[in-house]
Amino acid sequence: MQVSRDVFDSLVEQALDEIPAELTELIDNVVVLVEDEPPADDPDLLGYYDGVALTERPANHAAALPDRILLFRGPLLDMCVDADELVEEIRITVVHEVAHHFGIDDARLHELGYA
Repeated sequence: MQVSRDVFDSLVEQALDEIPAELTELIDNVVVLVEDEPPADDPDLLGYYDGVALTERPANHAAALPDRILLFRGPLLDMCVDADELVEEIRITVVHEVAHHFGIDDARLHELGYA
């Protein structure tokens, strides 16, 4: 599937906007980035949370660089056959990575249907 970078970025923004306000107010010091491709050692990776979960942060974490949520455009486009599927996969990936920010692990995300 092919969509422009601008359209893809808009879909990511849409997915972020769908996160309930009571949760977005709790997200602290996180930047969301779109990369074209994942690391070579994990070519099917859709997204990645790079940071320290809120549940594990020390009291002096305030001066730290922002955590990062990375979404990988190539694998997401490759796995989707149409726009509806792409919207859904981006939403699931965004929720999955934001959940890691809150300290929710992959096992629990799998139970919730976000693996």
